[in-house]
Amino acid sequence: MAAAWADRLEWVADADKDAYMKKQVPIISMKKICKSFPLEIGGQQQVLFDNTFDVMPGEFVAIMGPSGSGKSTCMNIIGALDVASSGVYELYGKDITTLLPDELARVRNEYIGFVFQNFNLLPKRNILDNVMLPLMYRGLPMDERVKRAREMLKLVELEKFETYLPTQLSGGMKQRVAIARALAGDPKIILADEPTGALDSKMGNEILKFFKKLNSELKITIVMITHEFEIAQYANRVIHIYDGHITYDGPVPKNESVLVKSEQKAHKK
Repeated sequence: MAAAWADRLEWVADADKDAYMKKQVPIISMKKICKSFPLEIGGQQQVLFDNTFDVMPGEFVAIMGPSGSGKSTCMNIIGALDVASSGVYELYGKDITTLLPDELARVRNEYIGFVFQNFNLLPKRNILDNVMLPLMYRGLPMDERVKRAREMLKLVELEKFETYLPTQLSGGMKQRVAIARALAGDPKIILADEPTGALDSKMGNEILKFFKKLNSELKITIVMITHEFEIAQYANRVIHIYDGHITYDGPVPKNESVLVKSEQKAHKK
């Protein structure tokens, strides 16, 4: 079984990720992705329709759309939390569409860092333990886990708080812990789901500026899910989804009216 995993995944070593980043080919490639969910009354409800886009290494992309647009479903597929009903999803140039659940879990642990709206920290474990969590699942030795976690806490300027519990931190500090945890496994992709949704505007702006810094200085690819244009403006590119269709894919427009017009145009079809 382990050998089969290695044969199917083929991209296990971190060095492979670093080499891939230099190729300047898509790190994420979604090709005609469709997603449907079964209805209790029978039949299917389709929520994504032929979504096709690439994300290049080092991009900062905002996937934007109103509630119910399908952006969260798209995020789940990108993050290997769900699978498409049809179409092909390639990550680091490898088709992961047909991977088994255990294999997808390995992809999530080793290749994508997640930052969620509600932080998803363990409340009874200190923040050092929280940051070490994904490294524990990889089976790394304790000394290596501690070293890496402390490096990440220093990166987010929380090295003095490693013994604190999450309940002792502000919302902005909790989200920085979540970012440190996401970075601990040295992913080349950060997937951020409404990362400022539980924060006030001041703390939210600080977190967004930190994402911008990670992207510009460390060249980490960031895919951020949001329904707010003001937040999407921190990205360099917007993919706008409306009723399951991509209606806009391009540079962040100066005015949200461009995205509204793309919705109206799609609605007329």
